[in-house]
Amino acid sequence: MSVIEISRNTKETQIALKFNLRGSFQNIIETPIKFFNHMLEQLSYHGKFDIELRAQSIDGDSHHLIEDTAIVLGQAFKEALGDKKGIMRYSSVFIPMDDALCHSVVDISGRAYCKCDFNLASERTSDFETVLLVHFFNTFAQNAGITLHIRQIDGYDTHHIIEAAFKAFARALRFAASIDEDNKNILPSTKGIL
Repeated sequence: MSVIEISRNTKETQIALKFNLRGSFQNIIETPIKFFNHMLEQLSYHGKFDIELRAQSIDGDSHHLIEDTAIVLGQAFKEALGDKKGIMRYSSVFIPMDDALCHSVVDISGRAYCKCDFNLASERTSDFETVLLVHFFNTFAQNAGITLHIRQIDGYDTHHIIEAAFKAFARALRFAASIDEDNKNILPSTKGIL
Protein backbone atom coordinates (compact mmCIF):
# COMPACT_ATOMS: atom_id res chain seq x y z
CA MET A 1 0.00 0.00 0.00
CA SER A 2 1.41 3.35 -0.98
CA VAL A 3 1.59 6.36 1.28
CA ILE A 4 -0.85 9.12 0.37
CA GLU A 5 0.54 12.63 0.70
CA ILE A 6 -1.77 15.64 0.84
CA SER A 7 -1.09 19.23 1.75
CA ARG A 8 -3.53 22.07 2.30
CA ASN A 9 -2.33 25.65 2.54
CA THR A 10 -4.84 28.44 3.03
CA LYS A 11 -4.94 31.83 4.73
CA GLU A 12 -6.25 29.94 7.79
CA THR A 13 -4.09 26.82 8.08
CA GLN A 14 -1.06 24.97 6.74
CA ILE A 15 -1.38 21.21 6.81
CA ALA A 16 0.90 18.41 5.56
CA LEU A 17 -0.24 14.79 5.79
CA LYS A 18 1.29 11.40 5.01
CA PHE A 19 -1.25 8.59 5.38
CA ASN A 20 -0.98 4.82 5.05
CA LEU A 21 -4.31 2.98 5.23
CA ARG A 22 -2.70 -0.37 6.02
CA GLY A 23 -0.03 0.76 8.40
CA SER A 24 1.54 -0.40 11.63
CA PHE A 25 0.23 2.03 14.26
CA GLN A 26 2.95 4.62 13.55
CA ASN A 27 2.16 8.29 14.01
CA ILE A 28 3.65 11.72 14.31
CA ILE A 29 0.89 14.19 15.17
CA GLU A 30 1.67 17.87 15.55
CA THR A 31 -1.14 20.38 15.95
CA PRO A 32 -1.42 23.23 18.49
CA ILE A 33 -4.37 21.48 20.20
CA LYS A 34 -3.03 18.88 22.65
CA PHE A 35 -6.31 17.04 23.17
CA PHE A 36 -6.87 16.86 19.39
CA ASN A 37 -3.37 15.38 19.00
CA HIS A 38 -4.35 12.73 21.55
CA MET A 39 -7.53 11.88 19.61
CA LEU A 40 -5.66 11.66 16.30
CA GLU A 41 -3.19 9.31 17.97
CA GLN A 42 -6.21 7.14 18.89
CA LEU A 43 -7.36 7.31 15.27
CA SER A 44 -3.95 6.13 14.09
CA TYR A 45 -3.56 3.37 16.66
CA HIS A 46 -7.06 1.91 16.63
CA GLY A 47 -7.42 2.35 12.86
CA LYS A 48 -3.98 0.82 12.31
CA PHE A 49 -3.24 3.80 10.06
CA ASP A 50 0.19 5.37 9.77
CA ILE A 51 -0.38 9.11 10.11
CA GLU A 52 2.27 11.80 9.87
CA LEU A 53 0.44 15.09 10.32
CA ARG A 54 1.80 18.57 10.82
CA ALA A 55 -0.90 21.21 11.10
CA GLN A 56 -0.41 24.89 11.88
CA SER A 57 -3.05 27.50 12.53
CA ILE A 58 -2.45 30.77 10.69
CA ASP A 59 -5.49 32.64 11.99
CA GLY A 60 -5.56 31.18 15.53
CA ASP A 61 -9.04 29.67 15.03
CA SER A 62 -9.27 26.05 16.18
CA HIS A 63 -12.46 25.58 14.13
CA HIS A 64 -10.51 26.08 10.90
CA LEU A 65 -7.64 23.87 12.06
CA ILE A 66 -9.89 20.95 12.99
CA GLU A 67 -12.01 21.33 9.86
CA ASP A 68 -9.00 21.43 7.51
CA THR A 69 -7.40 18.47 9.27
CA ALA A 70 -10.61 16.48 8.76
CA ILE A 71 -10.64 17.51 5.09
CA VAL A 72 -7.16 16.16 4.37
CA LEU A 73 -7.69 12.99 6.45
CA GLY A 74 -10.97 12.27 4.66
CA GLN A 75 -9.41 12.89 1.25
CA ALA A 76 -6.45 10.63 2.07
CA PHE A 77 -8.71 7.83 3.32
CA LYS A 78 -10.77 8.00 0.11
CA GLU A 79 -7.71 8.02 -2.13
CA ALA A 80 -6.10 5.14 -0.22
CA LEU A 81 -9.14 2.93 -0.85
CA GLY A 82 -8.42 2.97 -4.58
CA ASP A 83 -11.06 1.13 -6.62
CA LYS A 84 -12.56 -0.32 -3.39
CA LYS A 85 -12.54 -3.87 -4.74
CA GLY A 86 -12.43 -6.46 -2.00
CA ILE A 87 -13.20 -4.15 0.92
CA MET A 88 -15.64 -5.29 3.60
CA ARG A 89 -17.49 -1.96 3.14
CA TYR A 90 -19.62 -2.10 6.34
CA SER A 91 -18.65 -2.06 9.98
CA SER A 92 -20.29 -1.57 13.37
CA VAL A 93 -18.21 -1.09 16.52
CA PHE A 94 -19.04 -0.48 20.19
CA ILE A 95 -16.27 0.91 22.41
CA PRO A 96 -16.46 1.46 26.17
CA MET A 97 -14.21 3.74 28.17
CA ASP A 98 -15.05 3.61 31.84
CA ASP A 99 -18.43 5.40 32.16
CA ALA A 100 -18.65 6.09 28.41
CA LEU A 101 -20.00 3.83 25.68
CA CYS A 102 -20.03 4.87 22.02
CA HIS A 103 -21.20 3.15 18.86
CA SER A 104 -19.83 3.86 15.37
CA VAL A 105 -21.22 2.49 12.11
CA VAL A 106 -19.52 2.98 8.74
CA ASP A 107 -20.61 2.30 5.18
CA ILE A 108 -17.97 3.05 2.55
CA SER A 109 -20.79 3.89 0.20
CA GLY A 110 -19.48 6.73 -1.95
CA ARG A 111 -22.34 8.77 -0.48
CA ALA A 112 -21.37 11.35 2.10
CA TYR A 113 -23.60 11.41 5.16
CA CYS A 114 -22.92 11.86 8.86
CA LYS A 115 -25.18 11.69 11.90
CA CYS A 116 -23.80 12.15 15.40
CA ASP A 117 -25.65 11.97 18.70
CA PHE A 118 -23.72 13.19 21.73
CA ASN A 119 -24.75 14.66 25.07
CA LEU A 120 -21.61 16.44 26.25
CA ALA A 121 -21.86 18.24 29.58
CA SER A 122 -18.76 20.40 29.09
CA GLU A 123 -18.05 22.99 26.41
CA ARG A 124 -14.34 22.18 26.65
CA THR A 125 -12.15 19.29 27.62
CA SER A 126 -8.55 20.32 28.08
CA ASP A 127 -7.86 22.71 25.16
CA PHE A 128 -10.53 21.22 22.83
CA GLU A 129 -13.88 22.89 22.13
CA THR A 130 -16.40 20.06 22.25
CA VAL A 131 -18.70 21.69 19.68
CA LEU A 132 -16.02 20.83 17.11
CA LEU A 133 -16.35 17.07 17.66
CA VAL A 134 -19.36 16.68 15.36
CA HIS A 135 -17.81 19.09 12.88
CA PHE A 136 -14.70 16.90 12.62
CA PHE A 137 -16.68 13.73 11.95
CA ASN A 138 -19.03 15.42 9.47
CA THR A 139 -16.16 16.99 7.53
CA PHE A 140 -14.27 13.69 7.41
CA ALA A 141 -17.35 11.84 6.11
CA GLN A 142 -18.00 14.49 3.45
CA ASN A 143 -14.46 14.25 2.12
CA ALA A 144 -14.10 10.48 2.43
CA GLY A 145 -17.46 9.81 0.77
CA ILE A 146 -18.69 7.57 3.57
CA THR A 147 -21.87 7.15 5.54
CA LEU A 148 -21.05 7.55 9.23
CA HIS A 149 -23.22 7.25 12.32
CA ILE A 150 -21.71 7.79 15.76
CA ARG A 151 -23.74 7.86 18.95
CA GLN A 152 -23.08 8.12 22.63
CA ILE A 153 -24.96 5.36 24.40
CA ASP A 154 -23.82 6.17 27.92
CA GLY A 155 -21.40 8.31 29.87
CA TYR A 156 -20.96 11.55 31.77
CA ASP A 157 -17.24 12.32 31.53
CA THR A 158 -16.70 14.47 28.41
CA HIS A 159 -13.12 13.31 27.90
CA HIS A 160 -14.13 9.65 28.09
CA ILE A 161 -17.07 10.11 25.71
CA ILE A 162 -14.97 11.82 23.05
CA GLU A 163 -12.16 9.31 23.36
CA ALA A 164 -14.57 6.37 23.11
CA ALA A 165 -16.10 8.02 20.02
CA PHE A 166 -12.71 8.38 18.31
CA LYS A 167 -11.73 4.81 19.14
CA ALA A 168 -15.05 3.45 17.82
CA PHE A 169 -14.71 5.60 14.69
CA ALA A 170 -11.15 4.40 14.08
CA ARG A 171 -11.98 0.73 14.47
CA ALA A 172 -15.11 1.03 12.33
CA LEU A 173 -13.04 2.63 9.54
CA ARG A 174 -10.38 -0.05 9.89
CA PHE A 175 -12.80 -2.96 9.67
CA ALA A 176 -14.90 -1.46 6.84
CA ALA A 177 -11.74 -0.82 4.80
CA SER A 178 -10.27 -4.25 5.51
CA ILE A 179 -10.04 -6.80 2.72
CA ASP A 180 -12.55 -9.63 2.40
CA GLU A 181 -10.08 -12.44 1.65
CA ASP A 182 -12.77 -14.56 -0.06
CA ASN A 183 -13.79 -11.74 -2.42
CA LYS A 184 -10.62 -9.75 -3.13
CA ASN A 185 -11.62 -8.74 -6.64
CA ILE A 186 -15.30 -8.08 -5.98
CA LEU A 187 -16.74 -4.62 -5.56
CA PRO A 188 -19.23 -4.92 -2.65
CA SER A 189 -22.16 -3.28 -4.42
CA THR A 190 -25.02 -4.60 -6.56
CA LYS A 191 -24.86 -1.28 -8.44
CA GLY A 192 -21.31 -1.95 -9.52
CA ILE A 193 -20.10 1.36 -8.14
CA LEU A 194 -19.17 2.79 -4.74
